[in-house]
Amino acid sequence: MNEELCFLPAVRLREAITAREVSPVEVTRAVLDRATRLQSTLNCFITLCPDEAMREARAAEQALMRGEPAGLLHGIPYACKDLVNTRGVHTTFGSLLFADNVPTEDAVAVARLRREGAILIGKTTTSEFGAKCLTDAPLFGRTCNAWHPDRTSGGSSGGAAVAVAAGLAPIGIATDGGGSTRIPAACNGVVGLKQSIGLVPHSQVEDVFGNLTYVTPISRTVADTALMLQAMAGEDASDPWSAGVRATDYLGAMRAVTDLRRKRILFASVPPGRPLAADVAACFGSALERLQDLGAELAEMPGSDFNIEPLWRTINHTVWRARFGQMAREQPERLSPALLQQLALANDYSAVDYQRANFERTRLFRHVQALLRDHDFIAVPTIARTALPIDQDLFGQIEIDGRLYDEVRSNWFPWTMPFNLTGHPAITLPCGFGRDGLPIGLQLVGRLRGESELLGAAALLEASHNLLSRWPDMEM
Repeated sequence: MNEELCFLPAVRLREAITAREVSPVEVTRAVLDRATRLQSTLNCFITLCPDEAMREARAAEQALMRGEPAGLLHGIPYACKDLVNTRGVHTTFGSLLFADNVPTEDAVAVARLRREGAILIGKTTTSEFGAKCLTDAPLFGRTCNAWHPDRTSGGSSGGAAVAVAAGLAPIGIATDGGGSTRIPAACNGVVGLKQSIGLVPHSQVEDVFGNLTYVTPISRTVADTALMLQAMAGEDASDPWSAGVRATDYLGAMRAVTDLRRKRILFASVPPGRPLAADVAACFGSALERLQDLGAELAEMPGSDFNIEPLWRTINHTVWRARFGQMAREQPERLSPALLQQLALANDYSAVDYQRANFERTRLFRHVQALLRDHDFIAVPTIARTALPIDQDLFGQIEIDGRLYDEVRSNWFPWTMPFNLTGHPAITLPCGFGRDGLPIGLQLVGRLRGESELLGAAALLEASHNLLSRWPDMEM
């Protein structure tokens, strides 16, 4: 088995495949072999589809031999989170209720990767309906962190993040409804982008007008994320927020950014009253120094307007109650206790409460717009400490530097949810390692539809850290 192929970036694989230095069959077989071997250790796939993948790989190889034009991702394997519809391949949403569900058509993002020649190797694990920040569900159990088996993979796209970090796929499709791409990306040391609202159409969301969830790329490098975004972006009739969107050469635009001179970056460590681990604070401080070295001008931002837990709880939990309430009434024994408890939290909210929360969402959007009118980016820690224990209780206390805190969500990832609500693009990338040897992430937020500039800044920061040669040792 050619293990080196499993860790080549998608950008390099693309070059090698089109130059016929390596075949889609070799690459697909290598990642499938590695995924099969490590699945029992990591538990990051719900479904593997080796027969279909190898059939597509052989077809991709034959197309190259015939001299046919190659798509952006021709012959490149990818993994897809099990919340996203894949034609003819099980899509379970991590739920016992959908264990036998096989969609008849692809989600728009999947169809676009398929059109560009990417090869689906399997569906990755998710928390039940993507409803929590830890990847476990009654259907499959827990997914281990790629760096340490006793730590969580994060969630809800934990399987996708682990598969990419561990070399089981060079790229993956994830989703992000409150940090569900960025949290596991930070936990596993990979790149997770939540793009601007509508840039990648969301053809499955039920409330498209009030949407705060995103179908996203996840990868090991910023360049691979740019390549994926180029394939996924563009207008579609299913999503009004995508109206007028045109796909861009994000990879070329990213590479055109050579420094951050005259770029103004606001930064903050945590919203008032929230904790931050000392090792995260140290890595964050070092990353800010690197941004300065690249030419950026930094200014500290008060975090007082970003304590959005009441707003988030009102909108998100009532949406979940509308989506899953009937299931909970009719078949509670087939849903996880954590999901049932989350649904119960929405019992006291009225329609007026929900509408007032949307007023607050509008105010938050306008606040971020004002901040980014005079500044180019916002920099914050992605999560407040490294990956939590794998058996962390969603409703239990979390430990940060020896102190216990009562709530996981607002204390572990206070900076991800705001930008789901506002729609601004936010990318997490590794910026160092904690005392426990686990990855630490930094989040950069950019202007609405400003993905090219955001990816360019992230790529420069990525290069300055020189972390791309360090990946989990799966032979331990």
